[in-house]
Formats: sequence, C-alpha cells, structure tokens
Amino acid sequence: MEVIIGTAGHIDHGKTALIKALTGIDADRLPEEKRRGITVDLGFAEMTVGDLHCGFVDMPGHERFVKNMLAGASGIDLVMLVIAADESVMPQTREHFDICRLLGINAGVVVLTKTDLVDAETLELAKLDAAELVSNSFLENASIVGVSSRTGEGIETLKEAIRQISAKLPARRDQLVARLPVDRSFSMKGFGAVVTGTLASGEIIEGAELELLPDAIKVRVRGLQTHGQTVRTAATGQRVAVNLGGVDHSKVTRGMVLAAPNVLQPTQIFDAEVEVLPTAPKPLRSRQRVRVHIGTIEALARIQILNDTDEIAPGSKDLAQVRLEAPILAVPGERFIIRSYSPQTTIAGGSVIDAHSEKYRRKEIKKVRTHLQDLLSASDDNSRRVRIFLDAAGASGASFVELQARTALVEKVLADAINENVASGSIVLTGERYIRTDKFEELTKAIESGIQAFHASEPLAKGISREALQKNVMRLVPPQVFPSVIATLESNGNIIPDKETVRLASHETQLSPDEAALSKKLLAIYHKAGLEVPKLEEALAESIKGTNLQLQHARKLFRMLLDSGEIVKVNDEFYFAKNDINALADMLRQFAAETSDRLIDVPKFKELAGVSRKYAIPLLEYFDREHITSRSGDKRFVHKPAR
Repeated sequence: MEVIIGTAGHIDHGKTALIKALTGIDADRLPEEKRRGITVDLGFAEMTVGDLHCGFVDMPGHERFVKNMLAGASGIDLVMLVIAADESVMPQTREHFDICRLLGINAGVVVLTKTDLVDAETLELAKLDAAELVSNSFLENASIVGVSSRTGEGIETLKEAIRQISAKLPARRDQLVARLPVDRSFSMKGFGAVVTGTLASGEIIEGAELELLPDAIKVRVRGLQTHGQTVRTAATGQRVAVNLGGVDHSKVTRGMVLAAPNVLQPTQIFDAEVEVLPTAPKPLRSRQRVRVHIGTIEALARIQILNDTDEIAPGSKDLAQVRLEAPILAVPGERFIIRSYSPQTTIAGGSVIDAHSEKYRRKEIKKVRTHLQDLLSASDDNSRRVRIFLDAAGASGASFVELQARTALVEKVLADAINENVASGSIVLTGERYIRTDKFEELTKAIESGIQAFHASEPLAKGISREALQKNVMRLVPPQVFPSVIATLESNGNIIPDKETVRLASHETQLSPDEAALSKKLLAIYHKAGLEVPKLEEALAESIKGTNLQLQHARKLFRMLLDSGEIVKVNDEFYFAKNDINALADMLRQFAAETSDRLIDVPKFKELAGVSRKYAIPLLEYFDREHITSRSGDKRFVHKPAR
C-alpha cells in the first residue's frame, strides 16, 4: 500500500526535522533553505513501514510561502498537523489546518514536536490546545502523538499511528483520465526535462504520449520513477518523476498539468460549491477579485455568487462561479482554495461542479442552481451525470469527446455510463452526437412543423429543400444531427425524402383547373421544341400568353415539372423534356454499339442529335455528369447501360 503524507503547521515547529527523524532524509534541498534554516519550497522524502510505503511532502510553514504549501497540499492522502509543544497553536497552524479541511483531506494525525524542550504540564497544555483546534473536524478523534526529533522519543509510536491510519483509508475510486499536476520541474544532464508531482488520477506508462496543459504541448514519457525507483507504470496516488521528451525544461512550470492527450480542455470559467471560513473577516461577494489555488497553480479570478444576495457569509456554503484571468485545468470534484487578493489570507475553499461553464445572466440563476445541485447529488452516479450534462446541452447534444472533456472519465467508464442511458432509452445517438430522447423528439416535431409550414406557403412545390429545412428549423443545432432526424421521420413513415427535397407523406399537390392547363402548356412547349429548346424565360413567357396567370405561377409550375422529372435540367440556361433526353441517350448508345471503340466526337454528336454546337456542348456535359459518357481526349466514350 502507498500513501502520500503532507506536513502542515507554523514556521519553525519542526516539520522538516520530523520528516528527517522518520525517514533519514533532509527534505530541505535548496541552498537558501540551508542558509536561512527555514523551508521555502516543497521538499520530499519517503519511508517504508511493513508493507506500507509512505511518500512525504514537506510544506513550508511561513505565511509568505503558503502559495508553495498549497502546491504540495493537493493530492495528499493524510496530514501530519505539526504543533511545537513549546509554542502550541500559532497563526499558520490554524491557516494550514483550515486549508487541509477545505481541501477535503479526511485523515491525519496531530504531532506535538519538541517535547524534549517542555515539562509534562506544558506538554499537556499543548495537547489541550491541539484538541480544541481540531474539535468538530476530521481530526477530532485523531491520535495526538508527542515526539522529539532530536532524541527520537515517540518516533516509533508515530510510525505505528501512521500505519494504523493508512490501513483505514478508503480505496481510491479511480475513474478519471491520467492527470499529474506539476509541482516541480528541472533538467537533468543527459535526460532533459523532468517533472514531479502526485498522480491525481489514472496511470502513466513509459513510452506513452501525453500533453502539458493548458499549453497543449505534446510530450512523450521517456522514463518514470516513483520513490527513486525506475518503473514502467505509475498509478494514482504515487509521487512520480517523469522524464519528458519533446519539450524543453524552460517551457515547463509549476501549475501545468501532465495529462492524457486530446481529452481534457483548459477552462477559464467553472462552477463550484464554495465554503467560506467562519473566521473570514467579511462575506465573499460577487465581482470580488481573489487568488484561486487549484492543483499546483495559483490563478487570479473574479467570483460570481449564484444567489439573490450576491454574497456568501462567513461560515456558510453556497454555489458560485469562478471566472479566471487565465486558462487552467480543472476537473469535476477537484478541490480548491480561495485566498483574498490583498492581504493574502485564506478565506474559503470549495469543489468544482462543472469545469466548463459559461457566464450566466441573472434571470438564469434559478435554473442554473437546479442544474448544479443535480450535478452535486449525482457526483457518484456517472450515468445520471451524463444525462444532466445532456439536459443542459439541449437539442445540440454532445459528442463522446465533449462528454469526456466535461467529465474527465476514462473511456471505458464513460462508455458504460452512455450505454446504460442508451439501453434505457434516456438518450439517443444521432450521427456522432448523443441527445436526450425528449430533446430529439422535440426536433422531429419541429422538422415536421417546418415541412408543414412550407407546404402551406408553397402548395405546388414537391417539397422543401434539405438545405432550407436545416437552415430554417435546425440552424442552431450541429449539422451532424439533421440526417438522423430525417432518417427517424422517414422510418416512421412521416416524411418522404427525395434527393435534395423532403415532403410530408400526406402531402399531395393540388392544382386548380387553370394551373393544370398551364402545366400542360409548359410541357407541350418543350415537347414541341424537341432538342432545340427555348431559353427558360422565353418558355415561361410563352406559357402564360392568353391566360390570367402571372409569371410567378409559371415558375412554380415549372418547378413542379422539374421536381417530378418530366423536365430535365441540363444547365442553368437549357431544360429539356425527359422523353427527348432519354431518346437521345438511346440513340447515343445505339451509335456506340455500332462502333469498335464506342467513341464519339462533337461534330458526330451534332449530326446525330440534329442540333447546333449551342445545344451539343451542354448536352454532352450533362451526359458526362450522368455517367452516360466520359471524356477521352477530344472525344467521348459512351458507356454501356447498367443492367
């Protein structure tokens, strides 16, 4: 079993000395730390107790370095709250303890250090102060162990306490994709860029392709170490050092996240549940500028409180939106800390509900609160979370890629959640997008209504074009959804698609006696013309002579003849009667059958058709498009008719 243990406590309360007494490792690695005698940045050590392997993160205690402390606090399994027996509880003891509580750490031990410097009465008072500090918290029933890092007194007792606490830790529910918040980056001669951190979720495998977010830098894992040992795979919860190929050390900074490629997306707006500390000097208010610590990064942000009062009072919890000044990476359920902009003090913390949100208008707040509360209540139900996200997506739905970016779930877990919904009929797959079934049904009704409205306005038209239907009814819906809606309506027998148009199955073209007469007249004009047809405008004008109908009526009736196939479009200028085109095609094939090479040139085609070049070229180009002929140099090859 492996656990990550973090130290918390006031400066000079002996955290680094305690880790050295436990592990034999001096976690102060910087020359400045050696010179000043205080921990400035994160330090790391390890020890083994029986079958338990412990990785330690030594976090600085000075108030000026809380930013560094927070970078190390993410990802720890349990905390050692360190209190010096000779000084008892101090300001940074309280702030570090508040941070641990707000980060959702739920296990730990209280360690009273420097017991060799105090008498029994002072030690007892320190124990009482410590017990008072942690009352009504996750450490209320935790062991309080007195130790002396100088003499070694109590160290073995502390090791046993750590072993017992670790044995009670719940198994990790690891369903998220690989994600390593980077807390340290450096270059090793002969190896290149190396990053370290606690693997928050997933696994990292030697040779794998990953990316550094939010900059989307593609990298390759050249090597892995956990606790100083070279390994091929690192698992959730382990301290990991990753040798990266494909990136220069100077491009990598603390706060970046090493993640599975092409899955997670950076965000600048996320919704969260926020808890304000009882000790906060004033409420957390909308538009307040704050410092947000999430993962290993500190980012500036504005807060938007999602309630009617625009504030969260000290000691209270409510919903809020965090609007960041620069993109970061966040996933649902991830904990974060809020510190005031200036002076920098910890005032609140929370957990991410929706990592990819958008700004809301005040009139939307009630609906948004319901949505976020639903997500909160479904935090352990992936199937329900998928439904909630798709509810919010509406008729647009979401692709698998979008759902994975939203949930951060590994592919199999997300696929299982989606398939469960598909099997129950809650969602449908349209193209490559998933849509709630009720939203899909609303789309089908809207399409039917759109076609019905078109028939009412254009009763002579065979049907509405697919392009117009999609533009008028589904312009705000991804284009991949449209074919699925049409296919569903067709399978239900509600509509009849015909090439580029769609009509209701119940639609029939009804012509008045005058319209029927005009239609016959139009068709007669083209039959009489044969292959030397007039231009369209001339034919239309000729058709309405001696009638009470207008040119617009002739156009609609011509469109109807075109839709029915009785008139064939050769190009924008010339149209022919279907019988004449078919007869010419038969003549062309008969001619080809009587030749050895099935080739015909333009002069021979003009002779065969009995037309001038004005008609011959458009007709040949039409036959090319219809695959009756194909160009072969300056001639055409005539294909045999398909059987």
